[in-house]
Amino acid sequence: MNIVELGGTGIHVSAICFGTLTMGPLQQNLPLLEGAGILEFGFENGINCLDTAELYQTYPYIKLALKSKPDAVVITKCYAYDAATAKSSFRAAVEGIGREYIDVFMLHEQESAHTIRGHYEAIEYFLKRREEGAIGALGLSTHHVAGVLGANRYPELSVIFPLVNLTGIGIADGNRDDMEQATMQAHALGKGVIAMKPFGGGHLLSRREEAIQYMRGLPYVHTIAVGMQTKAEVLYNVAAFVGKTPPEEAAAGISLQPRRLMIHDWCEGCGKCALRCKSGALRLEGGVAVVDNEKCVRCGYCASACPQFCIKVV
Repeated sequence: MNIVELGGTGIHVSAICFGTLTMGPLQQNLPLLEGAGILEFGFENGINCLDTAELYQTYPYIKLALKSKPDAVVITKCYAYDAATAKSSFRAAVEGIGREYIDVFMLHEQESAHTIRGHYEAIEYFLKRREEGAIGALGLSTHHVAGVLGANRYPELSVIFPLVNLTGIGIADGNRDDMEQATMQAHALGKGVIAMKPFGGGHLLSRREEAIQYMRGLPYVHTIAVGMQTKAEVLYNVAAFVGKTPPEEAAAGISLQPRRLMIHDWCEGCGKCALRCKSGALRLEGGVAVVDNEKCVRCGYCASACPQFCIKVV
């Protein structure tokens, strides 16, 4: 596994960052020992960094897995907007993972320079924790091109975590080319770049090899956060994302893994997904979208119509 410096932060990360969202309560809700065991299996196969967030509720898995690798790089995110909420989120993180140090702390889902300014009191709190040695680097995650461009105006935000994938699915305010240009600018400024959603929330899994090749060809990305929930996925991705042929048993394991469409609870009930669906699998009920997985063919067209990117294949 390749290990590189995350921009100019002094933090070194593997080519793959283990995304923990998929194993947690918001998606598969794996038993604690099973989830932690998969993280440990990732460590054994060369992964040294974990992606989480206060929202994901996966700190318990990480706390248990860190017993086998206490120095793993932990990247977490929160919605703090002032000193009080920042302090609360920081305490939740260090208590949640059982360690008084967070490698990368991020503001979650920032949209532009305007939202960064609106959350700057929280940034100031995290900067103080960084000066004290409790945080390694600060940054933000975003589905917006404007979020990356906004971060590029703040040197203190030394890591960005943008949505980058083959088709640009999930980008809220532009296309793939727009995100590439903004992210290349961030890289040129010396920022660390962690790419998220290489499989477009599961909608690009039918084009898995093509999606991986695209991501591997991005020289301005230091590590790619990949959500995984089985050991077969770990083996497959560890090989594929470094240009090796995945073991046959791993490829067979992920091909047999059952998939379903899931709609997150932040759905606003706009109905655009139901209008886009040609299989009749989506409808509005009680003011939100619901899916009939018996009819769903997991084509991914609904996700391209969703303005909130709340539809995932898990």
